Amino acid sequence: MNQPFFIFVIMMTIKELYNIFNTSTGVCTDTRNIKVGSIFFALKGASFDGNLFANKALDQGAGWAVVDDPKLEDNDRFILVKDVLRCLQSLATYHRRELGIPIVGITGTNGKTTTKELVKVVLDKKLHAFATEGNFNNHIGVPLTLLSLNKKMDVAVVEMGANHLEEIDLLCNIAEPSVGLITNVGRAHLEGFGSFDGVKKTKGELYRFIEEKRGLLFVNKSNPHLLGMLGEGAKLFFYGDDDDCRVKVTELKNTANLSFSCVVDKEKIEIKANLIGGYNMENALAAISVGLYFGVLPTDIEDAINSYVPENNRSQMVVSENNKILFDAYNANPTSMKAALENFVALKEDNKIVILGEMKELGNDSESEHIKTLNFLRNQDLSSIYLVGESYKVLLSEHDGINWFEDVISLRNYILDNEIKNSFILVKGSRSNQLEKLKEVL
Repeated sequence: MNQPFFIFVIMMTIKELYNIFNTSTGVCTDTRNIKVGSIFFALKGASFDGNLFANKALDQGAGWAVVDDPKLEDNDRFILVKDVLRCLQSLATYHRRELGIPIVGITGTNGKTTTKELVKVVLDKKLHAFATEGNFNNHIGVPLTLLSLNKKMDVAVVEMGANHLEEIDLLCNIAEPSVGLITNVGRAHLEGFGSFDGVKKTKGELYRFIEEKRGLLFVNKSNPHLLGMLGEGAKLFFYGDDDDCRVKVTELKNTANLSFSCVVDKEKIEIKANLIGGYNMENALAAISVGLYFGVLPTDIEDAINSYVPENNRSQMVVSENNKILFDAYNANPTSMKAALENFVALKEDNKIVILGEMKELGNDSESEHIKTLNFLRNQDLSSIYLVGESYKVLLSEHDGINWFEDVISLRNYILDNEIKNSFILVKGSRSNQLEKLKEVL
C-alpha cells in the first residue's frame, strides 16, 4: 500500500498525494466548479489542455493543482506528475482500497442507469449507499465517483459504460468491484466494438474480473447470452424465471407501467413501478437480487422499487392535457428500440403514435438496423409514425405514409401547426436527437 503507483517529478508517492486529498475539500476537473480547498486535476482532451487553466484554478480557490506540463512556471501548489489522468485513476483506486467497502459494478448494453438507480433506492432501505451520479461512468467519471465516497458510506454502486474494447477491464481495475452484474448485451456502439461478439467480449470483462477475484455475480438466468459468457471462479446469484432462481418472476402484467409478481426466497412480492415497459423487469429483478444479497427485507425492496420515480427522460410515463406519452428518449440502440416498440404495440390503447429518432454509433450496421426498425413499423396498426434523422430518410418510400423530419425542431414546428390530441405516444431515440424538446408540444 505504501508503494507508489508511479513516481511524481517531485518524488511524491500516491500515498503522499492521498494525505493531501484527505485534507482537501475534494477533487475537481473543471474550473467552473472549483471548490475552495479542492485539488484541481488538469486533464487534457482532444480540444483542451487543463494545464492552461491550472493557475486559474488556484486563483479561484483550489488548494492544489495536479499538472503534467513541465513547462509551466514554478508554483509551490503545483503537483507535477507524468500523466494527470493516470494519477486521478490511481488516487481513486487507492481511496477505494482505503475505504474497503463493497463495490457493486454494473454494466450492460441497456438498463445500466435504471438498474443502478433501482439498486441504490433498494440498498438505501438498510444501508448508506452511494451511486454513480449522472453519466459519470467512463474512465474519468468512475474515478470521480470513487473519490466522492466517504467513510460514512456502507456500499457504492458504480456504473461502467463502454463503447470500445477493453474499456470495462480498465474501469474494473480502477474501481475493483467486489460484486457485479451485466444487465444484458445487445447491438450497440458497433462502430467501436466492431461486432456483437465485441460487445459481449467487452461487457464480459466484468465477469472475468469478478471471477478472478472470486467475487459474486448476479446473473439473469433467462438470458442465454449472459449464461454463455460465464467462466469459473465466481459465486453466482441467479434471477429470472427458472425454478432454481432465488428471485423468480411468476407473472408479468400487460400494462404500460411495469407490473409483475415475483418470489423472493419463497416470499411473494408485487411490483407496480412507475417505470414504463415490461423490458424494465430484468432491471428490477437485478435490483431485487442485489438488495436481497445485502440483507434488505423483501417488503422493503418492494416498497423501494414501487416508490422510485424515473428522471432524465428514461422510461417515463408523461400524462399531458392532450396525450399520454411513453418517454424513453435518453438513448437508443437496436436492442432497446426493438424492446420498446414490441412493448408499445402489445399494449391495448387507442390511437397509438410512434415518434422515433435515429440510432447512432452503429457503423456499417446502421442501414441494416434502421431497415429492421422500418420493417417492424410497416407491419403495425399505428395511427401515425414520425421519424427524425437522415438515417431514416434514404430508406423511406413515398408509399410508406410515414412522416419524416430532418431534426427535432422541424418536427416540433410541425406539431405546433398540426396539434396531436387524445393519443398514446411512444417517443424513443438516441440522446443526440434531443427528442425531449417535444414534451411541451405533446
